[in-house]
Amino acid sequence: MGKVYAEISMSLDGFVAGPDPTLEHPLGEGGEELHEWVYGLATWRERHGLEGGEENADSKLVAERLAATGAVVMGRRMFSGGQGPWEDDPNADGWWGDEPPFRVPVFVLTHHAREPQQKDGGTTFTFVTDGVGPAIEQAIAGAGGRDVQVAGGAMVIQQALCAGVVHELLIHVAPVLLGGGTALLEGLTEADVRLGPAQVTPSPRAVHLSYPIASA
Repeated sequence: MGKVYAEISMSLDGFVAGPDPTLEHPLGEGGEELHEWVYGLATWRERHGLEGGEENADSKLVAERLAATGAVVMGRRMFSGGQGPWEDDPNADGWWGDEPPFRVPVFVLTHHAREPQQKDGGTTFTFVTDGVGPAIEQAIAGAGGRDVQVAGGAMVIQQALCAGVVHELLIHVAPVLLGGGTALLEGLTEADVRLGPAQVTPSPRAVHLSYPIASA
């Protein structure tokens, strides 16, 4: 069985999304800057149907993670930006169109039941209504022995950390100051999660911090 890891990009002042998110700007004011380190990478561009891109240490890191990951867990807001009944969600089909970049099973946490959605390229979205623990259990079963990524948002990662099911926390710290927004670890203490010594991988556009989770 692979490991369960949580992965997210974060500002230098601790936020994973900026203030005032909207459907048009789901990462809030300035939030897109958190991901500038990845947009130009050859690995990321290939997954999104684009050509070209940089081949460097960041691209290698992303390629290794993609190859090792067999399933993904995410929250409803990360999937569509919406809430409430699906029929009232203007983005109910998600952000990624007919061929999402995941190419593995994706398990979406939601309060509203829905039939699985099978997409081109190997992605199937399964909607889980009974919490992060069962979602991760389903993801482990669907990952075929590979790793499970908890992709966000912050609340889902916090829930997974507090449930003690995450083996590694991977944070890509961007040289960005958002000044407010959604904090990744707000309210958590060592009683909730104990982080081991970090493995640090620097690059020109981000610092990659990998923390083992002592309680997992």
